[in-house]
Amino acid sequence: MPRASELPRLAGDRLFITDGGMETTLIFHRGIDLPDFAAFDLLKDEAGVAALRAYYEPYVAVAREHGVGAVLDTPTWRASADWGARLGYSPAGLEAANRRAVELAEEVRSAPANRDVAIVVNGAIGPRGDGYDPQTLMSADEAENYHRAQVQTFAGTSADMVTALTMTHAEEAIGIARAAASAGVPAAISFTVETDGRLPSGQPLGDAVEQVDADTGDAPAYYMINCAHPSHFAPALEDGGAWIERVGGVRANASRKSHAELDEAETLDEGDPVELGADYRALRPRLPAVRVVGGCCGTDHRHVAAIAETLRRS
Repeated sequence: MPRASELPRLAGDRLFITDGGMETTLIFHRGIDLPDFAAFDLLKDEAGVAALRAYYEPYVAVAREHGVGAVLDTPTWRASADWGARLGYSPAGLEAANRRAVELAEEVRSAPANRDVAIVVNGAIGPRGDGYDPQTLMSADEAENYHRAQVQTFAGTSADMVTALTMTHAEEAIGIARAAASAGVPAAISFTVETDGRLPSGQPLGDAVEQVDADTGDAPAYYMINCAHPSHFAPALEDGGAWIERVGGVRANASRKSHAELDEAETLDEGDPVELGADYRALRPRLPAVRVVGGCCGTDHRHVAAIAETLRRS
């Protein structure tokens, strides 16, 4: 397990990579059916576990090749109460799945071949609703109550931290940050934005970061942006502000399509890995605190390798 000083944002200038689009890779490249985009459902049998283990391998190899750390997300973006119930999981079964997800990431980390890579095991938490089209916006208290079980499960494992991914409104992020603080586990908060650089709720990105910090006493370890092309959120960075120093990670899409367009697409838009790497390099002066980089929908290890190579040379 990494020492605390090796966790993202606490490791000086060390760069960490994440994976890319787990669910899109499994569906479109591996031909695996994922009801409700729920990768955690693969943990129910050995074939599914083997598919997830194989999914992680190229990312660890990229980290080794480029001499960077790796953040291994658990396949649990959909492993919360409402989504679990849709798939027939009881609360106990869902807790077991979250624990097994951490165990799998731990197995990858502790493999003898991977001991030369600084690996962080991260409990991935997704939104209660649709990450592209939030139809119900929760209060912070409702969000804390909803996400508490998953956060507490991760806190009782070897996971080093949790990350709330694809957050669509500030109140849900506040609830998760509070739950993590209460459980004593470091948390990162990752917002998604539309093509205008605003959250799906309509709130400006900077305002959302400032609201979460104000309402939680700066509880998140850092913030991230995910599931949007760099051209979508670059305008939100133009006016600057202290909040930009709180953004420690980016997991962009290679596709320039909007969320609505991606939701309706029947084929995968992979974009161009080299172009995406160049986009990350262009973002670097505007996001000087970023130490965690990876991909989201439509990206895979090729994109992440291009990003790592570009940033190491810049």
